[in-house]
Amino acid sequence: MEWKRVRLELARTPEFPKGSASRAYLVHLPLDERGVIDEAVLKATPQRARVRRHWPNEPEMSGYVIRTPKGWAFSYRLGDEDDEALFHLETHAIRVGEYITLTEPDGEQLPYRIVSLG
Repeated sequence: MEWKRVRLELARTPEFPKGSASRAYLVHLPLDERGVIDEAVLKATPQRARVRRHWPNEPEMSGYVIRTPKGWAFSYRLGDEDDEALFHLETHAIRVGEYITLTEPDGEQLPYRIVSLG
């Protein structure tokens, strides 16, 4: 198991047909040899599983990667009203070139591409 820095960038959407490198997340996660989040390690040191959200014209947001009853999410404040759910991340390998679907608090689902892992 290793802690990895993962960069997610907005993939193609109707509003951004080429995606957008300026709409990004930087995530620090413990990944096992398959590239899946190592839940035991994250549970032992949850404060290390951090996320930073970078979007133009909006303040940067920092928070944590948390486990919810429905799966994984990015959370920036106590409570679940600001959580951004991650679709099937409990079984999905995190590898460069793969995609992750993120559901924003308002319910909008957006695709993100994993562009770096280090």
